[in-house]
Amino acid sequence: MKQIYKITYLATNKIYIGKVAYESFRYFGSPDIEVVNEDFSKLPIEQQKDYTVRKQILWESDSCTDAELAEKEIEFIRLYQSNNPEIGYNRWPKFNVGSA
Repeated sequence: MKQIYKITYLATNKIYIGKVAYESFRYFGSPDIEVVNEDFSKLPIEQQKDYTVRKQILWESDSCTDAELAEKEIEFIRLYQSNNPEIGYNRWPKFNVGSA
């Protein structure tokens, strides 16, 4: 099962949109760890040590191609504006302020 998912980091209130070509309940994506760490370093130490990450499946398909999955990921990144550094951790496609 191919999926598009949204990860919400409740401590920073930012999101990450990702895709997976196989159903996996344990996979939480691969946002730029340096960007995530920078945000977390600004949190109180109590929040750095105790936080919640939420994963939501936004879309799934048994029959889409890898190309269709990639297109769907971009569609959701743009829909949720997770490539806007103020909103999320996706850094591609590059966020265009005029398109918001």
